[in-house]
Amino acid sequence: MIVIKRLAAFVLLLLPLTVAAQGIDTAARHAVLLEVETGDILFEKEANAPFPPASMAKMMTVYLAFEQIKEGALSLDDTTRVSDEAWRRWAGSEGSLMFLSAGEEVSVSQLLHGIIVSSGNDACTVLAEMMSGTEDAFALWMTEKAAELGMTNSKFQNASGWPAPDQYTTAHDLAVLAEQTVRNFPELYSLYSEKSFTHGTDFRNGKPITQSNRNPLLYRMDGADGLKTGHTEAAGFGLTGSAIRDGRRLIVVVAGLDSMSARARESQSLLEYGFRAFDTYGLFKGNDVIGEADVWLGAQGKVPLVVESPLKLTLSRRDRTGLKMTLSYDAPIPAPIVKGQPVASIVITAPGLEDRRIPVVAGADVVQIGGFGKIGAALSYLLFGSAGQ
Repeated sequence: MIVIKRLAAFVLLLLPLTVAAQGIDTAARHAVLLEVETGDILFEKEANAPFPPASMAKMMTVYLAFEQIKEGALSLDDTTRVSDEAWRRWAGSEGSLMFLSAGEEVSVSQLLHGIIVSSGNDACTVLAEMMSGTEDAFALWMTEKAAELGMTNSKFQNASGWPAPDQYTTAHDLAVLAEQTVRNFPELYSLYSEKSFTHGTDFRNGKPITQSNRNPLLYRMDGADGLKTGHTEAAGFGLTGSAIRDGRRLIVVVAGLDSMSARARESQSLLEYGFRAFDTYGLFKGNDVIGEADVWLGAQGKVPLVVESPLKLTLSRRDRTGLKMTLSYDAPIPAPIVKGQPVASIVITAPGLEDRRIPVVAGADVVQIGGFGKIGAALSYLLFGSAGQ
């Protein structure tokens, strides 16, 4: 007999969902809005279509450095010399620079500030040479790490995102990279919120060069703390940003916009929409018992039903009232039963969501009755509806 019960509570496992956005659009050619805690995608537009990463590729350069620092293979205090080759590559360039000098000794901390705040292409090349010997080798490492992180449609040819043939990423992949950066390096991530960095000397007046962080969200949105802008003629204006509000962190990616003002406006608009229109709902902690089921020929007549992982869902406030959850299983469940064995499922339906089926497991072992006890248990169940009693 199949038992289906409507559960009063609405919940969902921490599984990524795409939530249908209503009443929102963006001028960006590519966009993603991601809820970090649940992994739910709140909005997407051409999210898996490739485009040149521009300076947003620098997030991968920074990620690899953060990873090496965390593993102890690199230190913020480690230094390297700016090679003549690295200096010549960017001397006189129209791209963003940290304004390094040939032969200069520079620390990893300075290089990371130069990449994150100043968006220095020269800093990217110097850090790549320090970590891999050559920038080409470093670019291969970037691509390999992208695949490892689940960035399924990204390829890098250099450490800065400078235009190059066969170099591409997607809005989805950049959101994944931002999410992994936030999750894996909470202390180092704070570098992304710094608003200015001073390095180098202006040859015209001999004064130090101070540059401001190019991320407009840091100046116009409460809770914004990262990550990186990008722009080339082919890519248009783009931004990967993040903000945290009332304990919720959202990540936004926009690309293919036609101006800096549009980049700022569209990224902030999507983030504000995510905070305003959605919330994260959760009722059960991991291993909470959500009910119990009858057992057939078991030493105990019932077995507790457990959802092993925390149950949460990011959903628009308007759609919350339409959420339904049902528990389904074949009853009675035959013994023997092993704790952790899948024995039931929760089916979740809601406006704008695909139906999801979540496994439910047994919360205890139940041994099978032997010998003549089976006959009595079977009769008991048939007469009174409770096995093993």
